[in-house]
Amino acid sequence: MVCTVRLEGEELWLLADKAVYWPARQCLMIADAHFGKASAYRSLGQPVPQGTTTENLQRLDRLLSALPCAQVIFLGDFLHGPGSHASGTLGALRSWRALNPDLPMTLIRGNHDKRAGDPPEDLRIEVVTEPLLIGPFALQHEPDAHPSHHVLAGHVHPVYRLRGKGRQSLRLPCFVVGARVSLLPAFGAFTGGHRVEQDNDRRIYVIGDHDVWPVG
Repeated sequence: MVCTVRLEGEELWLLADKAVYWPARQCLMIADAHFGKASAYRSLGQPVPQGTTTENLQRLDRLLSALPCAQVIFLGDFLHGPGSHASGTLGALRSWRALNPDLPMTLIRGNHDKRAGDPPEDLRIEVVTEPLLIGPFALQHEPDAHPSHHVLAGHVHPVYRLRGKGRQSLRLPCFVVGARVSLLPAFGAFTGGHRVEQDNDRRIYVIGDHDVWPVG
């Protein structure tokens, strides 16, 4: 369920629940939760699945139960859009926050956060602009290179096509570890993905069957 990599002299855990854990800082990093995306689509009359916010929060709870966490950092797109402020979505987030009242949380504002607006103040999530510099890393939403720090970012929702026999293939969420910029998969359910390819400048780690493993 964990694949360990060393990056800029630091050990990072790539988690099958589509997050990164930095054990030296007891820091859990999550990109593109997109809480309330289904609610936003339903508000537009689109027939989409229910329960995605609950599913995302349950996975987050599993991580917090399994790992000693001193802080959670969201790498952008915490809420999907204005429709994510539906009472059901915010009620679920408030109930979840009440179970973790003292855990410091930071949101690096992403493009969807700019449209959705910051999370309600009673969720007690510090909101900052990118980059957030911690140790050797620039934590960002947009995967733009930083002049002095290795970038950990979201936004792209990377997926990798794993080919089988004949025409068989699977599209799997993945981590992309590059020379200067690395990407986290989208944490949220019902988020889609952008296909990435393996090359000499980056390593790809796919997620499937509750495990993480390198490609090639």
